Amino acid sequence: MQRHSTISPLLSLPGAVPAEGRDEGVAAHYGDLFREQRTLADGGGFVDLSHRGVVTVSGGDRLSWLHLLLTQHVSDLPAGQATEALVLSAHGHIEHALSLVDDGETVWAHVEPGTQEALIAYLESMKFFYRVEVADRTDDFAVVHLPAGSIAEAPEGVVVLETPQGRDLFLPRDGLEAYAAANGPAIGVLAYEALRVEAHRPRLGFETDHRTIPHEIGLIGTAVHLQKGCYRGQETVARVHNLGKPPRRLVFLHLDGSEVHLPGHGTPVRLAAGGTSQAEGSGGGEEGRQLGFITTSARHYELGPIALALVKRNVPVDAKLLAGGTAAAQETVVEP
Repeated sequence: MQRHSTISPLLSLPGAVPAEGRDEGVAAHYGDLFREQRTLADGGGFVDLSHRGVVTVSGGDRLSWLHLLLTQHVSDLPAGQATEALVLSAHGHIEHALSLVDDGETVWAHVEPGTQEALIAYLESMKFFYRVEVADRTDDFAVVHLPAGSIAEAPEGVVVLETPQGRDLFLPRDGLEAYAAANGPAIGVLAYEALRVEAHRPRLGFETDHRTIPHEIGLIGTAVHLQKGCYRGQETVARVHNLGKPPRRLVFLHLDGSEVHLPGHGTPVRLAAGGTSQAEGSGGGEEGRQLGFITTSARHYELGPIALALVKRNVPVDAKLLAGGTAAAQETVVEP
């Protein structure tokens, strides 16, 4: 359950409909999902992501210390340059995903809602003699997303994390309502998620489960630096990279628009009857063995129903699939 302090005050805006599940605490939409998607795609508005966890690391050793723990090369990360990084298990499975930036004195990171406490516990256990201070700043700062192309200016003194998708602001939480009043319209997380799916961007807890490795969802090169070592799970990363055979791969699906309901997270993906005979273990039809599962589905303002899914690596790229009972045509995200 969300802590009270992470329930966004912007849920009081006209038309706000609360999000559910992992995005509880912010608005799913403000009354017009497709209009909000168009606005966001055109570089307008902002997305309230104030339910996300905010973690800071300060101290003279912060970058060299994080370099030992994360999959990304951050020992000489320039101030103001954003990056993505992962924390892996000893077996190379993804445990945490961070979007981070160093402001010259402190590393600021935002993480999936509710994961910051576990991340901080891990970081605290690895401090040893290093000069670092780790803090949970979720109660004090709210993440606000400005889309690519936005002409909105960040308030003075606010830390900005720039990505190809736009800018994430670490806004003082008590200034969220004033920011919304001056920089609307507010956009719900459903629009943000639809554009995320369109862009094939994986999200922790959606495109990952307890056994996901970075290669399966396309994070090699973006969140994993292959020329560095000395982090937990590195052996698995190197082995799979050299062999080139992760067990699963991420795909993008165009779903049959005649279905009323979207297939939810975890919906089985199977081979459609007559789709192909090459998918190993498929059984040749809908009643065959499961080939994968839906990770995220969304209704897109131009593309219609779309989804991301994890399927077996050797599922042919031209195979016709079924997501539950919904016909699905795939596009390759991660090459087999």
